Amino acid sequence: MVWVEQPVGVGYTQGVPNITDEVQLGQEFAGFYKQFASTFGLQNRKIYLTGESYAGYYVPYIADAFINENDSEYYNLAGVAINDPIIGDSTLQQQGKRECFKPYFAVDIDNFPVTAVPYADYWANIFSLNASFTAAIHERADQCNFTSYYDTYLSFPPPPGPFPAPLDLDASDPLACDLFDDVYIAAKAVNPCFNIYHITDTCPFLFNQLGIVNTGDYEPPGAQVYFNRSDVQQAINAPPTNWMQCTDVNVFGVGSNNDSLRDRSLGPAQDGVLQHVIESTNNTIIGVGNLDFLLPTNGTLLALQNVTWNGKQGFQSYPANEFYTPYHPEYNEGSLAGAGYVGLWGAERGLTFYQVQLAGHELPEYSAGAAYRTIELLLGRISSLGQTGDFTTQTGNFTGTSPIYR
Repeated sequence: MVWVEQPVGVGYTQGVPNITDEVQLGQEFAGFYKQFASTFGLQNRKIYLTGESYAGYYVPYIADAFINENDSEYYNLAGVAINDPIIGDSTLQQQGKRECFKPYFAVDIDNFPVTAVPYADYWANIFSLNASFTAAIHERADQCNFTSYYDTYLSFPPPPGPFPAPLDLDASDPLACDLFDDVYIAAKAVNPCFNIYHITDTCPFLFNQLGIVNTGDYEPPGAQVYFNRSDVQQAINAPPTNWMQCTDVNVFGVGSNNDSLRDRSLGPAQDGVLQHVIESTNNTIIGVGNLDFLLPTNGTLLALQNVTWNGKQGFQSYPANEFYTPYHPEYNEGSLAGAGYVGLWGAERGLTFYQVQLAGHELPEYSAGAAYRTIELLLGRISSLGQTGDFTTQTGNFTGTSPIYR
């Protein structure tokens, strides 16, 4: 397994960013990987690409570049898995522009997701918004055409695409439909430690050893980011670097931090890239943690219902099979993983979609067992996410009906 920090401008990477879109990013990554594989003797291996969040752009475009190389010695792509990804029109999918994404998007106004109010309704007991505010956002969702759009296009099978834009920004008052920010501000009033990545978080703030992602994240006095420690950098042979979990470098800025220079690419669900990857691999997995307010489950499904792959548009049936995660012994009390039926999944024509009920944006962090199971599926070790029985890397009887021994 290889973890790669990319593109140039993030983490420990060296050099000055020189790309303006995802096609260039994919080509740049393909060039890097060929040199890497040659250096470490990794030719003629199956390659599986995985990622999270903005990797919803990165991974499909990199996969597309690998496929287009038509070189199985270096680019034998066998599958792709992405969780909580941004893949489509941010009006439909993303719940607003957060700090970590700020340098990347080609659109300036993206705080108008169709899914904001239905999401707040589904998790009403967690948001705990008062009745008058809830009535007001429902009225505005109706006025902005979000309610009827959601009811019409989040259907299985979907109506014929491509879907129209839910809101004519040129003819509308954008702030009148900025429902995400209003819901977010209200949620922060009720719960000052509200976390858009994992909505069940409450005060006090949790400190992350990897540092701050969004404005308002907590960092205790004297705290040092783990990957900024000189002993850590020396141990992993990294150059002395001001490592940041979320870079302040505009990776699409061609050496400039001018905020007007952003990723010029459409989402891979919008321009045929995701379709090409699904049809080329027939082993593409997309999943979401249901506690993620930033990139919610139904926003991702809306994006997918607007995609045609392997001869049909979208999922023909709602992905409603039960997602089983095996029972298992726990050897590390610092990283526990739930078991049993943890969510839902469905698979059609080479694409698997899944959701995990009690996971947030960083799905493998919150539901490690479910994430591990998706990797087993990606590698072909299980037939589906509904398969019962042990993890393929464990032995013994851990069905939940026998004692678990450590």
